[in-house]
Amino acid sequence: MPETIIALKEVHKWFAGVHALRGVSLRLERGEVHSLVGENGSGKSTLIKIIAGVHAPDRGEVLINGKVYPRLTPLDAIREGVQVIYQDFSLFPNLSVAENIVLTRALAAGQRWIDRRQMREQARAAMARIGVELDLEAPVEELPVAQKQLVAICRALVDNARLIIMDEATTALTEREIRALFEVVKALKAQGIATLFVSHKLNEVLEIADNVTIVRNGTVVAAGPVAQYSRSALIRHMTGRDVDEMTYQGPQKPSGDPVLEVRGLGKAGRFFDVSFRLHAGEVLGLAGVLGAGRTDLALALFGLRPADQGEIRIDGRPVKIRSVRDAIAHRIAYVPEDRLTEGLFMSQSIGRNILVSSLDRLAGRASVVDRAQAQAIVARWIREFRIVTPSAEQPVETLSGGNQQRVVLSRWLATSPRILILNGPTVGVDVGSKSEIHETIQELARGGMAVLLISDDLREVLQNCNRILVMKDGRLVAEHQAGAVTEAELARQLSGG
Repeated sequence: MPETIIALKEVHKWFAGVHALRGVSLRLERGEVHSLVGENGSGKSTLIKIIAGVHAPDRGEVLINGKVYPRLTPLDAIREGVQVIYQDFSLFPNLSVAENIVLTRALAAGQRWIDRRQMREQARAAMARIGVELDLEAPVEELPVAQKQLVAICRALVDNARLIIMDEATTALTEREIRALFEVVKALKAQGIATLFVSHKLNEVLEIADNVTIVRNGTVVAAGPVAQYSRSALIRHMTGRDVDEMTYQGPQKPSGDPVLEVRGLGKAGRFFDVSFRLHAGEVLGLAGVLGAGRTDLALALFGLRPADQGEIRIDGRPVKIRSVRDAIAHRIAYVPEDRLTEGLFMSQSIGRNILVSSLDRLAGRASVVDRAQAQAIVARWIREFRIVTPSAEQPVETLSGGNQQRVVLSRWLATSPRILILNGPTVGVDVGSKSEIHETIQELARGGMAVLLISDDLREVLQNCNRILVMKDGRLVAEHQAGAVTEAELARQLSGG
């Protein structure tokens, strides 16, 4: 008979009058991989925090290992074997791999002194359980994201985890790293450790999960074996509607002169001899794993890290782009991958975030911003992008990931660009918002904008681009017309297989 690790029964939660969870029930068995999916704001984060003891349910029951907890605390959850691996991993960057794996358990046990040999043995034992090897003495701050994640998993094992919650575990991983993580999840499953896998990436959910629970507006709308669901069925339950994922039907062979042409562009140690053309009305995809040089190329085109070799031409004329001001003057806009640290002023209002890149143009000769014009611009983009907010004065940090990304897009479209560079435009965005952002990209292209779309989401590239460039180790290694390459073929080119 299956052994239940945790069960939530008819759980309700309110926040300042908002009914965040409405009678949610969820059960995880020993060795089960269970996926929790839903759009931003659906209640996933609240549910995770209730399982972790951060929030107490206002109604309903939480049972862990058969024991009812009227008021579960984080310490209770940890003692019962519940471990949460958040997106930031909550590691100590200045400590070594071994110290990060073992230290929290030693502190919880009240140890005043650490036997360093024993610490290394415990760390090695944890790594052996999931079949990985890491440099125990390496400072965690020097590790790539995938290895930091492994450190967090090993730490959970040392803490006697019976249930590991992985929150958006693959957001910053390459395809090869995702495959390696899935092998770790399978190793955990074989040892009887349950995994709650929370992700926006539905293909991964369908691949790795045994069972799935789908939440919408704080309610479980569907649940059961993942084999019963297709990708389209998951999307329909998550959003309450059928979402069109059709491929962009733009010009397959753009005519006329290119808006942007890059000839032999390079930056020492970053990327080399990059050449391509981008036409008006075209969405040009740039696919590559993290570290391939994609972002460095984007930063060079936008003047943040200028190239030191080659030539950039706009409308056939050579131009110098040595700063962001130069790029904006040539009507180039750039939406960065990390909207939280690079794209937005989180504590500032939605309106200020939309206007910040247009202030020079709005100020005019007297250096005084036309308030009425500024308000009209903000109102226009809130309306056109359907940004869900009660007021333009609302701090942007209060918005969902999808709405934050719409604010970033609004900020740069308000500058009236001709060339739009999008770097990971839907990272961390739920499927409904992703579809709407894709529709916006396609509408912009149909309106004549030239779009360079950079992404490691191969489905996103295939669905939205007329042509696809493949970048590896700082160089362009292939070019494909839309419809002439499959996702599997692209993945092989990126991995070198």
